Amino acid sequence: MTEKGLQDVVAAETRISDIDGERGKLWYVGYDIEDLARDSNFEEVVYLLHHLELPTRDQLDELNEFLVSEREPSPFLVSLMPTLAQQTSPMSMLRTSVSAASAYDPDGWEHTPEANYRKAMRLVAKTPALIAMYHRMRTGQETVPPNPKLPHAANFLWMLLGEEPDPELADALDVSLVLYADHTMNASTFTARVIASTLSDMFSAITGAIAALKGPLHGGANEEAMKMLEEVADPARAEAYVKDKLARKERIMGFGHRVYRHVEDPRARILRELSRRIGERVGDLRWWEISRAIEEVVLREKGLYPNVDFYVASLYHCLGIPHDLMTPVFAMARMAGWTAHVREQYADNRIIRPDSEYIGPRDRTYVPIDERG
Repeated sequence: MTEKGLQDVVAAETRISDIDGERGKLWYVGYDIEDLARDSNFEEVVYLLHHLELPTRDQLDELNEFLVSEREPSPFLVSLMPTLAQQTSPMSMLRTSVSAASAYDPDGWEHTPEANYRKAMRLVAKTPALIAMYHRMRTGQETVPPNPKLPHAANFLWMLLGEEPDPELADALDVSLVLYADHTMNASTFTARVIASTLSDMFSAITGAIAALKGPLHGGANEEAMKMLEEVADPARAEAYVKDKLARKERIMGFGHRVYRHVEDPRARILRELSRRIGERVGDLRWWEISRAIEEVVLREKGLYPNVDFYVASLYHCLGIPHDLMTPVFAMARMAGWTAHVREQYADNRIIRPDSEYIGPRDRTYVPIDERG
């Protein structure tokens, strides 16, 4: 008997990240996510996921220098963006842009480990610029060039909003990127590894990952959670809203997890407090208060805990990130993990080809078309 959705089936060995779904624990290369969220930053986590060790100061400086130098999209992508901004959704833009980026990558179709590492870092570096450029073009604003003096998260807010961000807000975004950077064999990471296992190129594998994340059963929960907060509008309305949704057997977005079935997602614990702190910082705690009220009702009525997407919704709203860009920002962070998994697959590859269980009819006799009733 097979498990639908390959639940609990081990599809690959990895050194990149690990989960204990019973205890509510997540590790990147053996480091607890709570320690990394508190003490590290996104660039350091990028290095960790790809090199399986924390960087020295010189190694981190070298990585930062490369990432900063690769932030600008190619002229080809810049020329393509007005059409994408007018005609596509944010995730469709990102999928198409990453695919198109292969045309002018300096390493071309070279497939060495060194070339694939550089391609991975370029994807990490350019994704924030693509999202920001898309948003400013679709809203009729001038695009903002990257600021080489700002780190990854702060530079994204600078390019998106057109002003240098409050350092506390930039740090909050950075923490969220650390939390989103990887999460073992989720649907998009598995997609990337399947494509990589055919020895297709880095850009094809990441294009497939984005396409998988675009599906509402994988990505998009943060955006849907924010829509829910807007519908509730007042903490006092949370109980009636949740009970009505449950009575109609509708999902409460941002709750429950395929892996953390009976415990809280460790990333949600961090984001709950971060959302509160940033709400206070910007003088708008209403969204956090609504979130807390919803959480209390869902836990009492269904025994479900929030996942990573629930409190990130109110956090990103307070940071000024448009709601339909929340999933692309998820992808911006996960680019670190996706590319690390692709490189890990290349390093010890066997094509991923699972079996299936046939459940259809057997031993049928072919009938010519003119004799069919």
